[in-house]
Amino acid sequence: MIGYYNYSVILTYIGLGFSVFGITLACEGNFTAAVFCLLVSGGCDMFDGKIARAMKSRTADEKKFGIQIDSLCDLICFGVFPALLAYSMGMRSIPAKCIMVLYILAAVIRLGFFNVSEEKRQEQTEENRKEYQGLPVTTIALIFPVLYLMRSIMNERFASMLMAAMLVIAILFITNFKVKKPGKATTWVIVAAAVVLVGCLIGKRM
Repeated sequence: MIGYYNYSVILTYIGLGFSVFGITLACEGNFTAAVFCLLVSGGCDMFDGKIARAMKSRTADEKKFGIQIDSLCDLICFGVFPALLAYSMGMRSIPAKCIMVLYILAAVIRLGFFNVSEEKRQEQTEENRKEYQGLPVTTIALIFPVLYLMRSIMNERFASMLMAAMLVIAILFITNFKVKKPGKATTWVIVAAAVVLVGCLIGKRM
């Protein structure tokens, strides 16, 4: 089969698989399970890069392939999937659809810009990236579950809140500000937060 196969891209593919499955669940109205799939995809994305950086024997082509495949999968996992999930949850007005278009467009622009800048950076240095420009698209994997847990509280206002949140997130994707890359301690805090969210989702389902 064409392509490059190692532990890091396999984890990326697993995350993509969960997102595609989550899309089918969203279409069926099983929102809690779909949001859970989004969380899992975010977890896979968090660790595939760490695994890739630990593999010192990767060729230049493998590194470039990893950058491209990661962004292509991110577009589906954290661009298309959350937009479709939001649509399934009530974002169906014309303004809401315009926000979904803007959200996906912002994700495309951000990921394309990241690909160019990351390839250039890797040609100049072997040091790990220490910061991001703009809000990483992966953050939606944590933000959306939090919003979803507020659904029962917001009731009919939930769709409006979701619209506002998606609009702000889209703008932050392409706004030029620095975001420090999570260190080990921050990573484990994020993991702990994800575990709490999973527990809340399970409790909501029960």
